[in-house]
Amino acid sequence: MKSISIHGIDEETEKAIKERAKADGKSVNKIVKELIAKSLGLGDQGRGTDKREEFVDLCGAWTGEEAAEFLERIEDLEAVDPKDWR
Repeated sequence: MKSISIHGIDEETEKAIKERAKADGKSVNKIVKELIAKSLGLGDQGRGTDKREEFVDLCGAWTGEEAAEFLERIEDLEAVDPKDWR
């Protein structure tokens, strides 16, 4: 595997990378490789993966119980009244 040197990383970026590595319990090298792969759409974060988790903070997520309750409450909306189609 090839090595790449990255020169001139600012202190803020270096600090953020080190904090992420510590929080995830990974090496700085592994975190940098993951960030590069993710930004390029490669690896586990790339094509074909389920992206719903990335949007949970924007649109929320229901538990199975909440979804069942919602479907129960809108059940009457599923009924088709033939008079509406004349």
